[in-house]
Formats: sequence, C-alpha cells, structure tokens
Amino acid sequence: MTTAAPAVSLTDLAAYETAVDQALAASAAYYGDGDTTLDDAAYDALARGIAAYEREHPQHTRSDSPTGKVGGGAAPVGDVAHTVPMLSLDNVFDAEGLQKWGASLSRRIDGPVTGGYAVEPKLDGAAVAARYRNGLLVQLVGRGDGTHGEDLSHAIGTIVGLPVQLPEPVTVEIRGEVLLTTAQFVKANEIRVAHKAKMFSNPRNGTAGTLRAKDRPYVIETTFFAYGAVGLDGVAFLAGPTHEAVMAQVAGLGVQTTSSTEVGLKVCATLAEVQSRVEEVQRLRPELPFGIDGVVIKANDFAEQNAAGFATRHPHWATAYKLAAVEAQTQLLAVEWNVGRTGIIAPRAVLKPVEVDGSVVTYATLHNPAFIRDSGLKINDTVMVWKAGDVIPRIEAPVTALRTGAEIDIVFPESCPKCGGEIDKSGERWECAGGVNGSCGMLPSLKYAVGRDQLHIDGLGVTYLEALVEAGYVNDVGDLFFLTREQLAEATGSTKRADSLLAELDKARERPLNRVFCALGIVRTGRTLSREIARHFCSMSKIQAADAAALAEVNKLPGANAPKIAAHIYTMGPVIEKLANAGVNMTEPVADASSAGSKPLAGEVVVVTGGMHGPLEGRNRNQMNELIENAGGKTSGSVSKKTTILVAGEGAGSKLAKAQELGTKVLSEQEFADLLAKHLS
Repeated sequence: MTTAAPAVSLTDLAAYETAVDQALAASAAYYGDGDTTLDDAAYDALARGIAAYEREHPQHTRSDSPTGKVGGGAAPVGDVAHTVPMLSLDNVFDAEGLQKWGASLSRRIDGPVTGGYAVEPKLDGAAVAARYRNGLLVQLVGRGDGTHGEDLSHAIGTIVGLPVQLPEPVTVEIRGEVLLTTAQFVKANEIRVAHKAKMFSNPRNGTAGTLRAKDRPYVIETTFFAYGAVGLDGVAFLAGPTHEAVMAQVAGLGVQTTSSTEVGLKVCATLAEVQSRVEEVQRLRPELPFGIDGVVIKANDFAEQNAAGFATRHPHWATAYKLAAVEAQTQLLAVEWNVGRTGIIAPRAVLKPVEVDGSVVTYATLHNPAFIRDSGLKINDTVMVWKAGDVIPRIEAPVTALRTGAEIDIVFPESCPKCGGEIDKSGERWECAGGVNGSCGMLPSLKYAVGRDQLHIDGLGVTYLEALVEAGYVNDVGDLFFLTREQLAEATGSTKRADSLLAELDKARERPLNRVFCALGIVRTGRTLSREIARHFCSMSKIQAADAAALAEVNKLPGANAPKIAAHIYTMGPVIEKLANAGVNMTEPVADASSAGSKPLAGEVVVVTGGMHGPLEGRNRNQMNELIENAGGKTSGSVSKKTTILVAGEGAGSKLAKAQELGTKVLSEQEFADLLAKHLS
C-alpha cells in the first residue's frame, strides 16, 4: 500500500485555527526538544487539510500558516546564506497524484520528458549543505527557511559518510540528508540514558536534536547520504548533464550518496516505470537499516530541470511520493508481563488500537524493565508506535509534551508472573529464577525442543505435550525418550499415533549433536550458535567440561554471554545424562580437513534471501545455513563486500539490489541446488 492518509477535512474557521495551531506546535517540537506532538502521517494530513481550506477561503489565511513554508515555518533559520536556495519538495500521495505532477512537468518543458526520471529514497532525517573548500569540509548549514540556514559546523567529524577530507582538493557544496540509522538510534538512546538525558522519541527528531546540540559531554554518531550538489565560490567543479552523472561524481570523492543505500538511485524512462519502482521500494522498506517516508522523483536531465524551473518553495522538476506511514501515535493502556521459553520476563504494551503500515496494532514490545525505567514511560502516555513489514511493533519513548496529568506509574512484578517464584533482576532483562528448569518454562521448552530445527519430532504438538506433562510422564526433554507405547497412546488417544511418535523418537536419537544441544534451550544460544559450539567441541562431554573462558573462544559466541551459557549447561547436567542414557547421539561429525577445500562452497561467504522453492522448498533459514556450512561455506545475514554468493529466492528484496550494486555473484534457487546436489540429501 503506497497511498497515504487522506487530508483532514476542515469545515469552518474555528477548525482551521485549531489545525494551524496544532501544525505549528508539531513543527516547533520537531525542531525543539524532540517530542513529537504529531506523527509524520498525521502532520501531512493536517497540512493538506490546511492548504485545502486556504484555497477555499483565502481571506482566512493566517500569516503564520505552515502552507508553502520550508519546515512549516518553524525550522531554525540562522544567519548563513545559502549559495542557491535550499528548498523543500512538493508531495504526491498516490498514482493519480504522480500522473498529475508528470503532466504539469511536461507542460512546463513544452513536451514529454526525454531524459528519464531519477528515483531515490526520501530519507527521514534533516537536510544539510556540506561545504568543501580545497577538499576540506569547512562548514555545515541546515536548510532553515530555504534562503538562510543555521550553522551546524560543530557536528563536523561525527557524521558517517561525510568525510572531513576529500581525496582531491576540490571546492564544492554537497547537499544531502543526515539521519540516525536504526542501530545508531538505539545506541544514541543508550548514551543519553547513561548521561541522565531524556530518550529520543524517534530517529527523525533525534537527528534534529543531535545536529543542533553543542557542548554535550558525549558524541552521538549520525549518517549522511548525498542527494545533490551545487557549485561553491564560483568554482565550476561539477560536470555531467544529469543528476545521475553528478551523483556518481560525488560518490567518486568518497561521499556517501543515495546510490549506496539498499534502494539505490534508479533512472526510469516513464512514469509507469516510476510507479512500479515506488511500489518496489515500498516492499523493500521493511529491510532498510534506516527510516524512509517516501520516494523522491526528479527529472534526471539538467536541461529539463532548468526548463521546468522553481516555485517559491519547491522545484517544479521534482516531487516526493509519500508512502503509507509505518509509525503512528496512540495511547498506552496497560503493560503485561509474559514469561518466555528461557524464563525471560518480557513486558508487552497494551495499546489503544491504531492502524500502522496497513494493519491494526494492539500490542507492542517494551524491550525490558530497564527500558521502562530509563524512558520514564507511564500508563496513559501517548506513545509512538513503529512497525515495518512483519517486524514486531515497538515503542521507543513517551511523548511527554502531550501528558495531561492522568498518567500513572507502571507497576513492576515482585515475583514471576507465571509460577510465582523469585525473579533474577541482576541484568537488564529480568528472568524467572527457575529459568527453563522451572515449571513456568517447561511447556515452552518442550515445544521448542521437539521443533523442526531441533529434534524434529514430527507430530508431537503442544496438545499432546500438555497431556504428557499433566499426566506426570514428562518433566524435561530427556523424559520424552523413555515414553512407552501405552503412555503415548493415552496422551494422543490413538495407538497408531503412539507407534508413529515412537518411530519419530528413534529418528531424533540420531540427530547430530548441534541439534541435540540446541534442543536443550541454553540461554543466549540458538541454532547458529549451537552449530558453532557443537563443531568447536565435537562432543557433549567436552561441552560440559568447558568453562566460560573456553566457551568464549567459540566462533560467533559473545564473550559477555559465556558465563551465563556455562552456568546453564551445568544445571542441565541431569537432563544431558538422561538423554545419553536414552541412546541419544552426543557427538558431532568431524570434518575431514584434507577434503575441506574440495567442498563446493569452500572459501565462499553466502547470503540467502527470499523464499526457497524447487529442490530447496521447505527449507527455512536455519536449515539453509546448515546446508551451506556442511558444504564448506560461511553464512551471513547481510550483504557486504565480503559476500561472494547471494542466493535469491522468491521476493528477494534489498539484499538482491545491494548484491547487484556490489557485483556479487547471484544464484537462483535452482542454480544453487545444482551446485550442492551431493549435499541436498
């Protein structure tokens, strides 16, 4: 869905006055302390409603109306004059709006667009102009009102993608967007909490606040992507007849451009191709490591740009196609405390239902108790809800500017919400002191152990597990292998099912050590780390003998997690002994070093994206990773310069685009299956 929310309907002068006041307050908050009094989609809808009312009633238009003003008229202006006006973009919200913009552009240039349309992501941050003289970054200027901006030069040296020194002594002004990536946003709030500062409510506002801040006792790193460049001091450095050519020149200087994003910069010949590209970007959006709120479309040819010209506050030759919101504001109604498989006590937000990214959100993650404490979150707070694709909705911080006095403190549990036992509060994530060995974690642990990626005991679902636990036949995963035909028949109501499950249990006894170890559900481990541990030690007895220091030497195992892992392995000793006595395999096949180089994926780093079909159908990501590693390769979750092969399945998204940009070898599902034919069995 690419269609944005409809404009707010304003029926009278009083409604108009209220709307203008709301819009101005929201803009002031964005450029002020970072609290978002309106989410982006709500602001856009309100601004369109204000503009529509002013067209109908021009005599009512207020002088401070945000209509047609850069930054809604609230952007900090400063006293630095722009070399050429630094304008904002007009918006379209659907395919019809795109066609109208295209028709208007054609009229202005007296004919159809022949140089194509440059399509790139509309990054959700703050626009800046970076001035280089003789190759040295000497000044950063905010957009301000388009003619004058605020001097932000104090931020030089803290922005990824914007080098302080260029490899050539050039003089040029490069324009682009500064933003907080998802990872940088998380790190920024960790830093602010450590310094007793208020958490940022979202990355966009956090970027604005970070750029303007001076003399902080800490540094928050941001990221820059260039989307344009102009001459500086009369120096005609830039060459090339198109936007695409100039951006390639900028990238050649080592400055990060929109072309280097997972979405990239693509030139489309027609508006139909542009619309298809917009829809493709919408699909890629959930995988991006930063926020975008739309797609920018520009006439690629500079001659056509010059012919189209400018309006007062925006160019006629470019527009922003706004996408459906992946954020919205709503109210926090309550907090639930749920106990997970490994005994983690996780807080979950109960929200006033709100539509985000095409679905109604009622619950969202609250991360951990430390997050609630550090953010100062309260029941009845207005919160910003974030959602992208299938990612679990989350909230980041309360919008304190909208507090009414009806907010109340969140009550933290004093005992395990499920079993009533003690809580281990030693870490940021609270845990039931009983952990997976306690009663509250028993059923989730058993369900996990018999799962497809662990012991894969087909047919032993949660209903039968509940019956076995309630009958007292099973208390841990080891007990499963001592079940009798009579006990299974009683639990399943069928001797035929019992015989089938006994056969499945026999198969499970032969699983490799990495799956058996994974079935134990050791804290801070999963399928990938279980494979690494099993291959490192090769036997369960050696794993049990390993202390934290020995575990820390395992590939991909964070040293900070090693003590918890070692402690949990020790407590699982009786269960491991039970499994061994039941004849469950306790070893991992040892790779033949002499033949390692002959394996088809020896020396390869492989990334898998999209759904698998054909010979690979039915294999989930864990099973694909296991297949790759058995064939001598290394796996990765993201595409980088180290990636040597990308396996592209159905619906391959931004990873495919990134691989094509880097020139990485791309294989189809069938081509990859042919390569690994001997390993598929």
